[in-house]
Amino acid sequence: QVQLVESGGGLVQSGDSLTLSCAASGRTFSSYTMGWFRQAPGKEREFVAGISRGGSNTNYVDSVKGRFTISRDNAKNTVYLQMNSLKIEDTAVYYCAASHWGYTSATDRGRYDYWGQGTQVTVSS
Repeated sequence: QVQLVESGGGLVQSGDSLTLSCAASGRTFSSYTMGWFRQAPGKEREFVAGISRGGSNTNYVDSVKGRFTISRDNAKNTVYLQMNSLKIEDTAVYYCAASHWGYTSATDRGRYDYWGQGTQVTVSS
């Protein structure tokens, strides 16, 4: 059991950077693969990035590879998503999630057990 709370969303311009944070409750944070998903209005919630329990391995959807970086600090029970060179297409509600599966398997919504409430990221032209 874990509760997740995202923060750091906001309104930015194309080309700008933004860093999202996800704070987790509980004492078993390091036992979970962590991921970021996003959902635009009328669209499916899609996988953005994942990170292994120890933080040594990461996985990204092709559309953000090279621009976004996922990281975690297990001592602080926090996972981050650094977003650079933001595009209008990145506009969405971003969700933090935790999975009991290993990072290679945790690339779809069905493999995640716990979810945050989401934080809005809006990129303007």
